[in-house]
Amino acid sequence: MPFAHTPVMLNEVVALFREQGVTRFIDGTLGGAGHSSALLEALPNACLLGIDQDPAALEAADERLAPFGKRATIARGNFSDMDAIAEQHDFHDVDGVLLDIGVSSPQIDTPERGFSLRFDGPLDMRMDPDSTLTAAFILNNYSEKELADIFYQFGEERKSRQVARAVVARRQQQLWERTGEFAELVESIVGKAHQHGLNPATRCFQALRIAVNDELGRLEKGLKAALNLLKEGGIIAVITFHSLEDRIAKDFFNYEALTCTCPPGMPICTCGKVQRLKVLTKKPVRPSDEECAANPRAACAKLRAAQKTTVTKER
Repeated sequence: MPFAHTPVMLNEVVALFREQGVTRFIDGTLGGAGHSSALLEALPNACLLGIDQDPAALEAADERLAPFGKRATIARGNFSDMDAIAEQHDFHDVDGVLLDIGVSSPQIDTPERGFSLRFDGPLDMRMDPDSTLTAAFILNNYSEKELADIFYQFGEERKSRQVARAVVARRQQQLWERTGEFAELVESIVGKAHQHGLNPATRCFQALRIAVNDELGRLEKGLKAALNLLKEGGIIAVITFHSLEDRIAKDFFNYEALTCTCPPGMPICTCGKVQRLKVLTKKPVRPSDEECAANPRAACAKLRAAQKTTVTKER
């Protein structure tokens, strides 16, 4: 199916990059290039390095960015490695980085990718189809404690231990293969959803996806790489769809904006902390009611942005 994805908070991202005068930026989660094509259109002097790990996304992005010629460079990889990828492509003096975290609509709507509860498909959930770890492998091989930790820490599922215990008991009789089977088991433990409510298996599905793709670890690494790539005055913009991801971005920005980490009451600063960011969004920017009505998947999105204040690299 075509890789058609509606970029979230497009106007807000374009306005932010235009206001900051961005001329050389990295889109670490290129997808179908919805954000990047709009930015290149709005910033006629800007050039792009677009990164994505999904070949289907890169194929769609390549077609969409073709009119911009040499202004757009596309690379396959994960944004957590953007510093190495930028070096490979001699893409320096970056003054903007955009990260749109999470799974895209085409990935969700393709049953064989195994991301969605709406379709029965293989327990896959890999954003990079060449990676080896799948949701089925986790369910069939991880210990009961490891599974419970995944469901609780990544999915905030209160019945994580019961789900993990049932997963292990079931695989002793039959290995896990299909999303529908897993959804049915979770529903039998968590309970059925109320009308128009959240599917009871959503939290566990989300937890599996995060674990398969190491999404939180890669976000932490990607934020550090982005900060090191930016020149002074450059900006980082991060769009998240999950509270854990948003917390990582918020904590990272707030820590890098500190000028001192010494305990209160210290007569002089001895920590040597260097402020590296200035937070541009005291509170996260949320999509408008109109956008949420047109694109319900945008409803939980949050946009945070910060500006680099020094050129000091992390040791």
